Amino acid sequence: MSGILDGKRILITGVLMESSIAFHTAKVAQEQGAEIILTAFPRPTLTERIARKLPKPAKVIELDVTNDEHLDRLAGLVRDELGSLDGVVHSIGFAPQDALGGNFLNTPFESVATAMHVSAFSLKSLAMACKPLMADGGSIVGLTFDAQFAWPQYDWMGPAKAALEATSRYLARDLGKDSIRCNLISAGPLGSMAAKSIPGFGDLADVWNHRSPLEWDMADPEPAGRGVVALLSDFFPKTTGEIIHVDGGVHMMGA
Repeated sequence: MSGILDGKRILITGVLMESSIAFHTAKVAQEQGAEIILTAFPRPTLTERIARKLPKPAKVIELDVTNDEHLDRLAGLVRDELGSLDGVVHSIGFAPQDALGGNFLNTPFESVATAMHVSAFSLKSLAMACKPLMADGGSIVGLTFDAQFAWPQYDWMGPAKAALEATSRYLARDLGKDSIRCNLISAGPLGSMAAKSIPGFGDLADVWNHRSPLEWDMADPEPAGRGVVALLSDFFPKTTGEIIHVDGGVHMMGA
């Protein structure tokens, strides 16, 4: 039986743990017929080890999205491996510890700038690095955590995600003429490496225990991964600049 990504060639960032959305995106993408290539930083060997748990082998390329040299060489490395791309997954986010955990009012700009560069500007950087490989159009999908609210403990990652969401809309505007779509998945909280780096993350995640209409399992990233794969497919040919919530319905609940 054919899959919804048959013949697609997809670049996926952020596969650091088997519990990550990126890993499950890669797994489902392969199951649905895609050829994939992974990027990793700062420890490509970690991603190579995790990649062995995928259904099929996947090449890993070192990529620091804040490093212009890495970005400039990316298209050539991917072209050598896959020839071209039909889709790109941005699963990258980072904020220094002093930008999280209730320190919002005291965070220095240097830490805020790091969070913005890695978590938001990198979407534009990655899109432009991959654009030469998407001559026939394609789909860029990123991951956000609903930035319309001020979440406990999330602090400057909230404004960084808001910047990511705005960046996605502007990319959708400017890349549409090249038949490139740009959308985001807004997932509920998961027990990923990124989550574990947030002091007091349990306080944030506890919201889902009380407000999610659909039961939310923090140990199951696959629903979000399936959402990413759906947006990478041809089933949403005219959807761009959108944020699709995969959060059990918490985003629409009132007080």
